[in-house]
This record gives sequence, C-alpha cells and structure tokens, in this order.
Amino acid sequence: MAVQTISLKEINPILSAYPKDRRYALAIMQDIQRRYNYIPREALETLADYIGIPLADLYSMATFYKALSLKPKGKHIIKVCDGTACHIRGSMNLVNSICRTLGIDQDGATEDGEFSLELVNCVGACALAPVMVIDEAYYGGVTQESLPKIFEAVRKGEAP
Repeated sequence: MAVQTISLKEINPILSAYPKDRRYALAIMQDIQRRYNYIPREALETLADYIGIPLADLYSMATFYKALSLKPKGKHIIKVCDGTACHIRGSMNLVNSICRTLGIDQDGATEDGEFSLELVNCVGACALAPVMVIDEAYYGGVTQESLPKIFEAVRKGEAP
C-alpha cells in the first residue's frame, strides 16, 4: 500500500487547535488519525516536540488504544465480527474469503489503499451473523459469493 506523504503544513493546524499540554495528546492523535487514517511516525515526533513529552509516551498511548493505528489503513475499513454468534456462524471463513478476494492478510490493507481489514470482538448485531461492517454500513449473512458485489458497490460509493 502506498504511504501518504506527511506534510507539517497539515499537522500544524491540528496541533495549534490545542494547548501545549499532555492531557490533549489523545485528542490530537485522534485528529491526526482522522486526517491520515493512521498516525504517521513523523506526526508522533512532531506532537512529542509540541507538547514536550517523550516519543515513547505517545507510542505507548497509540499502541494501547485499539481505535488508534500506527499502520496505514484503507479508505474503507472492513470490520468482521468474531463474537460468539458470528464465530459459530463462520466469521473466520468470512475473514479468509475477504483476504482471498482482496489479496490481503488479516489486519492488512489493499495495495490501492481502498480497503483494510480488522477482526473485532463484537458489533452488537448477533441476529445478522456473520456480520461485517464497512465504514458505518452493516452487512449480515455475508457469503463468499456476495463479497465482490459488496466491494464493488463500496468502491463506486453505492453502498448503503
């Protein structure tokens, strides 16, 4: 996957929206992730300098929270539920099918940066098992055969 170039011009407005205080580190990292779809090392280094804390402190924070990522993610994030109901109904088969269809590894991203895949504990839609969520759209009872059509609709912006 091609990594997006980091521009300090883009990071500085995010930083300047917050006081130079450690307690805003998480909020700033969330804003950086919204901008790049992950937290680039250069952004972490810039943030560490801005608020005056060791880079290791930010790194430990970024790796602690599952919502934050230090690896590039795709434009569309596919979350596959592996809660009990989904697991029993074949969520791991669904993960394997997604990996084959998109040519990625679990927790990987496509070369074109369109999709990334995550396995999550529960999405709270047990009746639809197995369930995947792409962006904010839920897809229940997904089969290997339905994946290409779903992914094409998402690429075209035609997803529900």
